[in-house]
Amino acid sequence: MVSMETYLVTQESLSGELTTPEVVEAALAGGVDVVQVREKHAGAREQLRIARELREPTRDAGVPLIVNDRVDVAVAADADGVHLGDDDLPVADAREQLDEDAIVGRSVSTVEGAREAEAAGADYLGVGTIYATDSKEDIDDDEYDIGLDPVRAIDDAVEIPTVGIGGITPENAAEVVAAGADGVAVISAITGADDPEAATRELAGAVREGKRRRGVEA
Repeated sequence: MVSMETYLVTQESLSGELTTPEVVEAALAGGVDVVQVREKHAGAREQLRIARELREPTRDAGVPLIVNDRVDVAVAADADGVHLGDDDLPVADAREQLDEDAIVGRSVSTVEGAREAEAAGADYLGVGTIYATDSKEDIDDDEYDIGLDPVRAIDDAVEIPTVGIGGITPENAAEVVAAGADGVAVISAITGADDPEAATRELAGAVREGKRRRGVEA
């Protein structure tokens, strides 16, 4: 499985004067491990355009390109995988439409959901929303601001990698990883930064610090 220590989720509405490709270019220069195309307010055609524009630079950098929700867009863009939520296709059905080596992620907030996703064949789990955030408008109340206890419990319950998401910044990323996450996924911490490349490097440093606290080799 590829490294998922620093995981960028795109959202152009939060990136100021920069376009999503410009943010991703900077994040790649900063050493980001995964890029997920998540443009919730864009239609399928626009998401596909963005994903196709990101395909070559992410591939050249050896960084997986993931598409949020839309299996059809992932296939059309020749992306490396898809990330699914509760209202999306089941993991097994999505995998049938993708290459056998595709990466399939699943959003979870409970141990039960984590175990079900792992049994269904998910490659990794996005755990959250950990802290309050303004960048995700489509989450259920019981998935909002869940804190660190579920991160610890889910890490103990599954064998696949877990990535904490929701309100994560370079200032709190270390504690999320120290609690058991293998990495952190962020939106505004990179897209909204004045210097996305520097923000990516700072985030990576925080993840390494979290692993050090947990006694895990970075």
